[in-house]
Amino acid sequence: MGRGSPLEVLRVFLRLGLTSFGGPIAHLGYFREEFVVRRRWADDASFTDLVALCQFLPGPASSQVVFALGLGRAGWAGGAAAWIGFTLPSAAALFLFAYGAATLNGRWGIGLLHGLKLVAVAIVAQAVWGMARALCPDRQRAGTALAGALIILGGFSSLNQVATILLGGLAGFLFCRTAERPDPGTLTIGLSKRAGIVALALFAVLLVLLPLGAAHPPLALFNAFYRSGALVFGGGHVVLPLLREAVGAPGWVTNDAFLAGYGAAQAVPGPLFTFAAYLGTVASPVRGLVGGCIALLGIFLPGVLILAGTLPFWDWFRRKGWAQASMRGVNAAVVGLLGAALFDPVWTSTVHRHADFAVALACFVLLAAWRVAPIFIVALGALSGLAMAACVPNI
Repeated sequence: MGRGSPLEVLRVFLRLGLTSFGGPIAHLGYFREEFVVRRRWADDASFTDLVALCQFLPGPASSQVVFALGLGRAGWAGGAAAWIGFTLPSAAALFLFAYGAATLNGRWGIGLLHGLKLVAVAIVAQAVWGMARALCPDRQRAGTALAGALIILGGFSSLNQVATILLGGLAGFLFCRTAERPDPGTLTIGLSKRAGIVALALFAVLLVLLPLGAAHPPLALFNAFYRSGALVFGGGHVVLPLLREAVGAPGWVTNDAFLAGYGAAQAVPGPLFTFAAYLGTVASPVRGLVGGCIALLGIFLPGVLILAGTLPFWDWFRRKGWAQASMRGVNAAVVGLLGAALFDPVWTSTVHRHADFAVALACFVLLAAWRVAPIFIVALGALSGLAMAACVPNI
């Protein structure tokens, strides 16, 4: 990659942060057009290799690609500028929604929030459908997904989440090997192995030590979101059950407020992980802008650290057949995890009557078959919720 300034990186990614609707897959399309075709910050082989790495690692793949592109263009300051530019617009919108959502207590407000929860049903169902088709094309991976769903439905906890991912990796290692080994290409970012080891060590130290500060509300909040960001495999939607456990189990955020915020997060551009800004703002340990900033930093930091730690070693690792096989199993397991989350809490707490099912089904068909932009689905869900508030008693 050529060299540039952090200000240049900030300007480019701020524009993308304001206009990149459609979720992580759409974001990667925008990035290729902008940085491979138009600006030539990377060639196709390097960009494809970077995307493969970020999809392999835990954390938000599109935001990790953002950080790596900024890092390659303008060093560490460029990586930070890229993340700020891409994240700020959606985070600011969800901060504002968090403050406005607290006033939505009347009949119309409840109807609006219910409509956003129905949007969440459709969004998660589409994610499960698309991921299952892409990541579970054979019996072995479909069986791994089923096993993962059963583990989670047996009683969700962070331990079950980890067990599902580990068992998925083991199943992939045992049953998903193939003779086909695609050429991984070469990716050059300019990080030394020493810097990578320091980043990985910091990632591990925070993961181990942060729970020791759980008696202090800011540290407890940071730990909850850091742990969620550290354990997410498979894309933004998979963070849903982790965050629900992180903020729901201690009673920080009600289930209705959680799903309403998740629905609202579909209406903004940029990374889905900025949902954390909303949750931190309404969560009870800290609340307000400070809580939102703590949650936002907590959920993104582990993905950045593990990416920086892995980049210097990626070329060697990707060429190993056992690593490719294990990741096939991990990807299948997270499909099962997300399928379990679709049932509980998304479906069980939202779809209670025929009208709810009709709205959720219509939103799903428009997303999956008609390819309607998510922002229009959010508008449809909100209007449907208001209509039900007018027509359905005790919505």
